[in-house]
Amino acid sequence: MASSSLQIYALLLALAGFTILLVTTMSNRWKILDTATMLVTADWISEGLWMDCAVTAFGSIQCKKFLYMLSSETHIQACRALMIASILLGFIATVLSLLGLKCTNVGLSDEDGKMKFAVTGGFLFILGGLCSMVAVSWYAAMVTAQFFDPLYAGTKYELGDALYLGWAGSVLYMLGGILLTCSCKGKKKQDHSCNKYAYSAGHQQHIYTKNAETVISNKEYV
Repeated sequence: MASSSLQIYALLLALAGFTILLVTTMSNRWKILDTATMLVTADWISEGLWMDCAVTAFGSIQCKKFLYMLSSETHIQACRALMIASILLGFIATVLSLLGLKCTNVGLSDEDGKMKFAVTGGFLFILGGLCSMVAVSWYAAMVTAQFFDPLYAGTKYELGDALYLGWAGSVLYMLGGILLTCSCKGKKKQDHSCNKYAYSAGHQQHIYTKNAETVISNKEYV
């Protein structure tokens, strides 16, 4: 029962990370600009992976998508690919984890088969968390490098709110995957120990029976 509860908690953590990373991917606040402290030629205040936003003359925020996705910088395209891969891995891991939970009757009924599905789902969660962590950290490193570079002539942005959400979601992603994998490993180790004990008990019983037959046969001979 303890391992089943641990699997449920691990899956909930991973799903929370999946939801946060999904919001992070669609967010347009990966980097922001405070127009009150810096004079810029345009009024863009934030930018994400897919669009950027600006403040209009009436004070409302207007966003527009990038016209040419392939014309973006290399690190932005790489971050898009990594975030999409993280979401796809999380979706596949969720399906496999649901099939591998001990408290579910969907799919396989064999415990060994369920354990394999759960372990695979845990590894995919960890891999998805690593992909999103690399994407968010890489993007943050590029923004920081441009901000502190005195020779950079472009607009200098600061770290946006979406980056912090991405880090939090990646940690929950990987933590859920680790707990899910560890719960299955503990169960496998326990089953192995029980099988080893049963084999030892059977072996001792065989030796005891053989000695008893020897004593009886010697008694009859005398």
